[in-house]
Amino acid sequence: MTQQSKQTVPFVVDASGTGVIQDLVVAGDNRHDFRSDTYPAFGGTDASPSPLVYALGALTSCNQITAQLVAKDLGVTLGAFTFAAQGDLDPSVLVGGAEGNANFDAVSITASVQTDADEATFATLVSELERRCPVTQLFKRSGLDYTSTWSALPLEAAS
Repeated sequence: MTQQSKQTVPFVVDASGTGVIQDLVVAGDNRHDFRSDTYPAFGGTDASPSPLVYALGALTSCNQITAQLVAKDLGVTLGAFTFAAQGDLDPSVLVGGAEGNANFDAVSITASVQTDADEATFATLVSELERRCPVTQLFKRSGLDYTSTWSALPLEAAS
C-alpha cells in the first residue's frame, strides 16, 4: 500500500515594527498590508487593531469560510452570517510578568447563519466546521474554555 504524500499550503506574513506597532504584509498577486497596535494599557495608541482582536477576527472569518466548504459537501445553502466573538484575558502575565498562562482564559462565539439546512443537517454542519476550521482548532487545542452557540435562520431569497 502506498502512502499519499501530504500537501501543505504555506501562509506567509512578513512584518516589521517599532515599539508595539507593527506593519504586516502578505505578499503575492494581491498584496495585503495591515497594521497592529494595542490598547494604551498595554503601551499602544489603539490606532490599529490589537493582535488579540485579529486573532478573534481570524476565528470568525475562518468559521465562515469553513462553513461554506462544509455546506457544499452537505448540499445545503448558506446566506448571511453574523458573529460575536469574545476573548477573556487576564493581563497579569502579559503586562505584569506574573506566573501562569498568557492565553485567553475563555473564548466564546455566538453565530447565526441563514440556511436551508434542516435541524439535523445544521448540527452536522456546525460540528464539522468546528472540526475542520484550523483557527477553531488552534483555540480549542490551546486548552482554554471554548464555547460556541450557533443559530440557524431562514434563508432569505436573493433580491
